[in-house]
Amino acid sequence: MKKTRTLIVIAALLLSAFAAHAQQMPQGKWWRRAEIIQELALTAEQQQQLDDIFRTTADELIDAKAAVEKLQVALRGEIDRPQLRRDEIRRIAARLTEARGKLFDRELMMLVDMRGVLSETQWNRMRAVLDRDSPMRNQLRKNNPQRPRLRQ
Repeated sequence: MKKTRTLIVIAALLLSAFAAHAQQMPQGKWWRRAEIIQELALTAEQQQQLDDIFRTTADELIDAKAAVEKLQVALRGEIDRPQLRRDEIRRIAARLTEARGKLFDRELMMLVDMRGVLSETQWNRMRAVLDRDSPMRNQLRKNNPQRPRLRQ
């Protein structure tokens, strides 16, 4: 029973880590950061379009993130019960998986919409910035300084 609980917690943590890694764009209104504006040569019109996309999806993203968090709390609560209810855990886990899928889909579609505002050159520059600033890449460099740098 304790082994099952541990495995479920580990699986939930791995899924959360994977979801966080899958989000490729920087947090917040990245198109308003001076260094990004300069690096991508964003126009005022593009910044406004990106603002509009962000505004139209913000409520949906907030609701989707809240749904995921509520289900994570519910799952933790079920796992912490003295008597595990496998069917209830399975039901909550299925709902959590669905909620995460909806969140990922909405984030992805926002990214697609934002990508549509950028030119091919701007997108390639953005990818280079993301690759350069990736926490995972920076951690790999820190752990292995002899490793060759990619795309720099």
